[in-house]
Amino acid sequence: VQLVESGGGSVQAGGSLRLSCAASGYTDSIYYGWFRQAPGKEREGVAAIFSDGSPTYADSVKGRFTISQDAAKKTLYLQMNSLKPEDTGMYYCAARTYGGGWLSLLSGTYKYWGQGTQVTVSS
Repeated sequence: VQLVESGGGSVQAGGSLRLSCAASGYTDSIYYGWFRQAPGKEREGVAAIFSDGSPTYADSVKGRFTISQDAAKKTLYLQMNSLKPEDTGMYYCAARTYGGGWLSLLSGTYKYWGQGTQVTVSS
């Protein structure tokens, strides 16, 4: 599976951005997640989604971020609203095979990763 992110940029606090992740290769029996990493911090899970559209979110982004996917286009999205300076970081798209019956936000459980796209939120 190959993943390519796009849509990052710089925005003021309170603004919005929409990230996209194009997937290619063998994508059956996998699900996707978004992760982010701020300078000097560990990578953290932001959101993940099953193929049926069921999502899960980190508490820090609930109510502000929405994960979605277009299966036909093999594209994953992350709509980010009401952005805060603490949302700044490199955002990564990731994929993993199904397992456990639950959506993981643990980066170590994902096998496939994109190169990342930078999001900067200024106050």
